[in-house]
Amino acid sequence: MSSMSTRAAEAAREPGASSLKEVAMLFLRLGTTAFGGPAAHIAMMEDEVVRRRQWITRDRFLDLLGATNLIPGPNSTEMAIHLGHQRAGWGGLVIAGICFIVPASLITLVLAGLYVHFGKRPQAEALLYGVKPVIIVIVFQALVGLGRTAVKTVPLAALAFLAVAASAAGVNEIVVLLLSGVGAAAMVVPTSGLARGVAAAAYTVPAGAGAALASSVQLSAVFLFFLKVGAILFGSGYVLLAFLRADLVDQRHWLTVSQLLDAIAIGQITPGPVFSTATFIGYLLAGVPGALLATVGIFLPSFVFVAISGPLVPRLRGSLMAGAFLDGVNVGALALMAVVTLALARAAVVDVTTTLLAAASGFLLLRWRANSAWLVLGGGLTGVAVCGWLR
Repeated sequence: MSSMSTRAAEAAREPGASSLKEVAMLFLRLGTTAFGGPAAHIAMMEDEVVRRRQWITRDRFLDLLGATNLIPGPNSTEMAIHLGHQRAGWGGLVIAGICFIVPASLITLVLAGLYVHFGKRPQAEALLYGVKPVIIVIVFQALVGLGRTAVKTVPLAALAFLAVAASAAGVNEIVVLLLSGVGAAAMVVPTSGLARGVAAAAYTVPAGAGAALASSVQLSAVFLFFLKVGAILFGSGYVLLAFLRADLVDQRHWLTVSQLLDAIAIGQITPGPVFSTATFIGYLLAGVPGALLATVGIFLPSFVFVAISGPLVPRLRGSLMAGAFLDGVNVGALALMAVVTLALARAAVVDVTTTLLAAASGFLLLRWRANSAWLVLGGGLTGVAVCGWLR
């Protein structure tokens, strides 16, 4: 009986047309209904593929989750791609990723069009007025939660403070991430004095080490920028804030801080991956072609990294150096999040109403773990009500 069950389970995992259809239907549904950010997405995936459908074991699921933390890109999207590959081979890899990404991107594209045409009207401004302080609180709550997991030791805490100081001083965000990883890896190799020296010296790199300022927004520039972000960004979609603000607001001047907050807000009120924010920004910069290229650019590296790393999962899981490097990168990512969240908060929490909205959202998140999508909706409705009452 046991051998028959085993053979049945193995047969259920064999790739085929029915498997591809199952993958497509599941991730199309998740891409349309999965609100709440990467952590919520991964929890929903675990419920579907481990508990309900039994496509893989819980141990295998955890191995794949660990692998997503060792490669750049959006964690929940890469988890979807991994699971599609597990269920239906290479076809499943592509289908799962596309079905998870496309619904959120299409919804975001529609909202971007409405924003461009109606975003400056009083109703839209009132909506975003109420949404922005809620977004700041959601990001801050995610930062606190991730910090409890990532800052495991006193040396990592010291590395985090160093990364915060470097980011605040204007050091390029990629340099902060890479050298945080090198610094953490050096901690587990006592003989590597050279690595420690490089890590310590790296934070003296001037702020000008980043990309050159763009003189105009061209389609190729939009694609290459988001391709770079998708290829080097570790951590959750919230870390995207730091990269977008550093490059698009501070260096290239393609967006204002207000527009960036609006883009992040749209990413929060839509289901699926938070990285669909790229679709919104691409539309603001270069219309529908810009939205398409930004979306392809930011998600394309995830497919490549999952395809390469999938077979290496068992080895990566047991690597001391890979784990230490990841610890450092996570700490550096949190530092970037902390700096950019503080800067954006100054633009979002501007009066008594927005202060009360932020405080109420924080209370609901901490006390009852309220769904972030409902908080964003409540903030928007409050903004409309308050602004309408004031007029």
